[in-house]
Amino acid sequence: MAYLCEKNKMTDQLQIVLKPGKEAPIERFHPWVFSGAIMDIKGNPKAGDLVDVQDYRNQHLGWGFYEKGSLAVKIFSFDKAFPDQAFWSNRIADAFYSRKVAGFIDSVDCNAYRLVFSEGDLLPGLIIDFYNGVAVFQANSLGMFSVRKEITRALMEVYGDKLKAVYNKSAITLRNQTGISTTDSFLFGDLGVVEIKEHGCRYVIDVVNGQKTGFVLDQRDNRHLLMNYSKGKRVLNTFCYTGGFSVAALNAGAVEVHSVDTSVPAIDSTKENLNLNGFSHEKNPCVVKDALDYLGEMNEEFDVIILDPPAFAKHQSQRHKALSAYKHINRAAFKKIAKGGVVFTFSCSQVVDRLTFQGIVAAAAIESGRRIRVLHQLNQPADHPLNLFHQEGEYLKGLVLQVD
Repeated sequence: MAYLCEKNKMTDQLQIVLKPGKEAPIERFHPWVFSGAIMDIKGNPKAGDLVDVQDYRNQHLGWGFYEKGSLAVKIFSFDKAFPDQAFWSNRIADAFYSRKVAGFIDSVDCNAYRLVFSEGDLLPGLIIDFYNGVAVFQANSLGMFSVRKEITRALMEVYGDKLKAVYNKSAITLRNQTGISTTDSFLFGDLGVVEIKEHGCRYVIDVVNGQKTGFVLDQRDNRHLLMNYSKGKRVLNTFCYTGGFSVAALNAGAVEVHSVDTSVPAIDSTKENLNLNGFSHEKNPCVVKDALDYLGEMNEEFDVIILDPPAFAKHQSQRHKALSAYKHINRAAFKKIAKGGVVFTFSCSQVVDRLTFQGIVAAAAIESGRRIRVLHQLNQPADHPLNLFHQEGEYLKGLVLQVD
């Protein structure tokens, strides 16, 4: 890829020149360049190549990685300096410092967090999760994938001997985003299974075989909040994945927790995490089943229900179908929960904004015939920061509702 070329070759040959007036969003530090804003492309860049983005007067605006499609360039630097190893080291160090300020580094309560959150950390197309010494690198652009060695070196610099391994887990995301086939592998070390702690709970993370990067880190604060509502309660955790909410509820004193997911590996991981924390999966059933079917068929009442589905819509074309799915699942929960019970409901679909999600939940409440109070409005946590100049980075929305 062209990132490895010399600076003069890059600036001479691979340039994206914008139409007059289209530089304004870039000057306001928005990192995306759409194909319709481009006046000229110099040097025939390929997907993943580093390009110099310029205005129509050939003034430098930023460095980014070229992509095929309507979203043509994601800018990661608005500086003039060529992005060498020192640049990547500084950018990772900045992300590390942000987590230190937020209290994640060397925390006595939690030792897993998101170190890099794409545009939120000025590294669009890159996710890095840190699990008690193991960093999982996940690129969803060929450009970020091309600098995996530079990023690994930067990680080694900031963590020192606390870094035990770096695992590249980009194959699925790159195939989905670009159609390119790659292989997941260790970039440093070889520790693939690690145990983490989170507010008194223990979880086994399989970074090699687990879904996504291995765990749902963005729900850490909400698992902690759930503990306030779980003591002495019967809890249903739908879309349970590896059982994070289930373990948190039981550790807080829930009398019984049912965990439901369509994935057999997810249910196996839930059982493993229950056992790790001293809870029986026989007394706390773990069921392979569709959540909506489970809610529709169950005859028993629960005091707390968690609805944390995967993104029902990843593209605007799927939005209408997603809204219908959110309404159905919330209505089913409202109909079945015990009087005075609490529902934790979430959406992680970027194309469904906060107000729309709240409106859909309200429609579900009306159709269920139950009176509902909003106790909490929830967001993504501090290790998933929102870039003020890139509002599209907001994705996690949640409500804690009391159902009368």
